[in-house]
Amino acid sequence: MSVQALASSPAQDAGTALTPSERDRYDANYIALFGDVSENAHRRWEVADRLGRADLVRLIEDLRIKAIHENSLGIKVQQLVQFGQLVALGKKPAAEHHAQAALKAGATVDELLGVVETAFITGGVPAYSLGIEIIAALEPVPAR
Repeated sequence: MSVQALASSPAQDAGTALTPSERDRYDANYIALFGDVSENAHRRWEVADRLGRADLVRLIEDLRIKAIHENSLGIKVQQLVQFGQLVALGKKPAAEHHAQAALKAGATVDELLGVVETAFITGGVPAYSLGIEIIAALEPVPAR
């Protein structure tokens, strides 16, 4: 089958909006990680539903479940890794979100610092500074 034929074959459920049980399942995975579901996630789902692309949401969310919740690293280590990657990329809001998820999963502030120190290797001083800024907001550093 040609690439064009593959690209033009619509998914069986392409136009079908997410069902309440699918939304509940996806919500549960965000709640397990972060304690809540971000407005951004719900917005993605609503726009995709409205534009007839709920099929893509299903693929993305099922991939997230597989990559995050069924990952051999476990949630804590996996969230520490994501925090470090996002710090190195300079993505502050997402890094903050994953720092909180790592703490929720049992990570310590010292482990977050270890990740930030490691992110310095790939992201330099900007990554290190961003990580320290995020940690400082979680754990105010006493004045000397």
